[in-house]
Amino acid sequence: MRVKRYIVNDVPEALPLIRSELGKDAVILNTKEIFVGGFMGMFRKKKMEVIAAIESGAAAPKPKQAAPKSPVKQQASGSSMPAVADPLSKQAARASSAERAGAMPAASSAVSLEAGGNEDLMALLKQAAAQAAVQTTVQEAKPAERPQVKQQSADQSAVLDELKEMKELVVRLAKQQDSRNEPENLAPLRSRLLEQEVEEIWVDKLVEELLEHPDYSPEGSAESVLDTAGSILAGWMKPFETAGVEYAGRVVHVVGPTGVGKTTTIAKLAAEQSLKHKRKVGLITSDTYRIAAVDQLRTYANILNIPLQIVFSPAELNRAYKELEDRELVFMDTAGRNFRNDLYVSEVNSLMQAGDSKDTYLVLSLTGKTRDMEAVAERFSQYGVGKLIFTKMDETDTYGAVLNMSMKHQLKTAYITYGQNVPDDIEPFQSDTFVKQLLGASAHE
Repeated sequence: MRVKRYIVNDVPEALPLIRSELGKDAVILNTKEIFVGGFMGMFRKKKMEVIAAIESGAAAPKPKQAAPKSPVKQQASGSSMPAVADPLSKQAARASSAERAGAMPAASSAVSLEAGGNEDLMALLKQAAAQAAVQTTVQEAKPAERPQVKQQSADQSAVLDELKEMKELVVRLAKQQDSRNEPENLAPLRSRLLEQEVEEIWVDKLVEELLEHPDYSPEGSAESVLDTAGSILAGWMKPFETAGVEYAGRVVHVVGPTGVGKTTTIAKLAAEQSLKHKRKVGLITSDTYRIAAVDQLRTYANILNIPLQIVFSPAELNRAYKELEDRELVFMDTAGRNFRNDLYVSEVNSLMQAGDSKDTYLVLSLTGKTRDMEAVAERFSQYGVGKLIFTKMDETDTYGAVLNMSMKHQLKTAYITYGQNVPDDIEPFQSDTFVKQLLGASAHE
């Protein structure tokens, strides 16, 4: 397989170059914006990197009058793989729609990856190409049978899956190459953020903004880079701060998966509002599934001298609200369930629908996986959950999930908890403090 990399102003500019050098059967594997040239990190020009490939056994570009020698292979190429033959225009249309936001100046250049010595890339691409070639040969050997539409579709899907895997491989290798080409003083920042499990898309975005920041210098120290990155990250996270419990809402629902510390968090919030803000607070719990959950919340209610109501179904909520009608603020605890089950999510939602003006907080543990947090957030986003509380910060030193959830799902973070002590181990989310913890103390000593 032959792979070439083109640096052009836009994808349409790359098409004639690809067709002339690789032929009409070439496939665009990847396109992305890059920055080239400039001086001291400034005046860099925006370009488009296009990576295209062609199988090694494919015919070189021919004059238009040349007739094909093998009608059998031509038929196989035209009928059994319509999604692959001449894909450049379709891929260019998709790539161009993502590039229309800005014009990209200057001329084009091409660099052959095959000649660049990237042996790992070529070996993997050739292996994938060989597998695709075997499948194509088997298809050509079979007689044409019109009824086998489903089989042809499955074969085409398999080839497209292989091309997708090849594209992902090229993208990963290209990202590795890009990171190696970055100024050396960016390496500690990238390493730190990846260790914090910040998703790579946000790391790349930060590096791009950092390279264009007036305070950044390729000759600067690693500490100065972290300081400049910290100011950028603080700007990202500032809009996701919130004032905590809203005084406009009378009922605050607290939801979340099992084991994240919802009941203890409710006790902390109730204590904050009752002791610090001198508000008349009440509690409701519907967590009758977990053994001793009611007793735990009743203990907190007795210590704080606030009333507690227990409900076993949504039908009992009106009775509970009536009992607490003299309260300024009511916190409602819900059962932690398997929120991958739509039935459980709808069950919790039915509890959230009754009552007066309300606010809802989703509680997540920082000791969990970002992917699992995202799955829970997506389940509850359809029911109006827009604020988060992250717990167990004292049990981990990895905080990237807070940034990932804010940037990807546009969810605000209201509180961070970091221990079991009620009412002490909770504080409102502050973006500046969070960024310092994310980047480490060395950036701010």
